[in-house]
Amino acid sequence: MPSFQFPEPTPMLQQMDVERARFNMVEQQIRTWEVLDQRVLDLLLRVHREDFVPEHYRALAFAEMEIPIGHGEVMLQPKIEARMLQELAIAETDRILEVGTGSGHMTALLASLGQHVYSVDIVPEFTRSAAAKLAAHAIRNVTLETGDAARGWVSRSPYDVIVLTGSVPVLPAAFQESLKPGGRLIAIVGEPPAMEARLIARVAGAYHAVGLFETCIAPLKNTQQPEKFVF
Repeated sequence: MPSFQFPEPTPMLQQMDVERARFNMVEQQIRTWEVLDQRVLDLLLRVHREDFVPEHYRALAFAEMEIPIGHGEVMLQPKIEARMLQELAIAETDRILEVGTGSGHMTALLASLGQHVYSVDIVPEFTRSAAAKLAAHAIRNVTLETGDAARGWVSRSPYDVIVLTGSVPVLPAAFQESLKPGGRLIAIVGEPPAMEARLIARVAGAYHAVGLFETCIAPLKNTQQPEKFVF
């Protein structure tokens, strides 16, 4: 008796499966993590995360995990990217600094909300790869630069919004000082296993910090280290 073989999935069926996975990511991971801003939720459905994932990891594009992108770096979990976007409340007129371009996915999300994104990465390959991916998505309001911005990037300052996509043991003062009045900064501060996402706003010359959630992500390279006390 001949064995039965399932037919190969058609392109339309494959696309339906991708869209279902994308929808499930938003509904089951992101919305349940206190991300309720409809503008952010719609954006995550519109900007295709799988296009920014390395080819051999595309099946995991919507998983609740960090995805390796090479050079010891990873993509942030979808829910962390989404929560950052919501907390920053980005306006269409905002000039944004992103420290850590990585895959370019967060860059694309930021550019879709703000006026212009200046994104810096210490790895030249990430800069080149992100440029190609952003161009494929017709995202042009981005300036990509290769450099070490772990302790600040003042050449384009001041900024309305600053986003650090890797953790820092301590937050260098240069980042706060690069904010415009009314500007917002989000960073994950601390060392394993204790890190906290912080939102810092500059209001009337003062800085107000709010702890958002606890997490643990990979650090930026060449970060400022805490002072060591010698007894």
